[in-house]
Amino acid sequence: METIRKDNDDYVVDLAIRCKAGSQEAYNELLDSYSQRFYGYFYSLTQNRQVSEDLLSELYLKIFKSISSCDKHKFEAWMFKIASNVYHDYLRKKIRHSNVLDELAQEASDNAIEDSNEVDGKWEILHMALEKLDSETREMIMLKYFSQLSFKEIAKQRKKPVGTILSKVHRGIVRLREIVNFDKLMQ
Repeated sequence: METIRKDNDDYVVDLAIRCKAGSQEAYNELLDSYSQRFYGYFYSLTQNRQVSEDLLSELYLKIFKSISSCDKHKFEAWMFKIASNVYHDYLRKKIRHSNVLDELAQEASDNAIEDSNEVDGKWEILHMALEKLDSETREMIMLKYFSQLSFKEIAKQRKKPVGTILSKVHRGIVRLREIVNFDKLMQ
């Protein structure tokens, strides 16, 4: 499976052009090239394999339906904007149908104490700490560090100044450090 790198802008532009032209091969290439990144993005936000797969399917449907409206030079940012919208739609539906988010937040905080003795890897600790952040901050951190978008791309996607994004991500990182250090003290 080919991995897309940020320094491969020509490949991404070419892929966008071929997708817009209706090439099934290019669309399959898009799926192969970006599936891991988008699945990881959704999984880092939901911590649920099935939900992440569902969101990934919905994302690719939306990309396919609106591919003709994208700017080939902003293809990745455009796709991540759609991914962000798919995630926010999921959250709105989830909130509308129940108070599951409140229950999950309570469960996460209850389980953090119970599971602290079982956590044996840095990723598990990080995911537990990320769950304690508000969803907007968690998502911005994931866009920056997992999906490797620049602060400028995130700002454009969010329609906010770059400084606001920098500040929000910085405060989120500081908060993550506090959470991890606090959890270590409590063990």
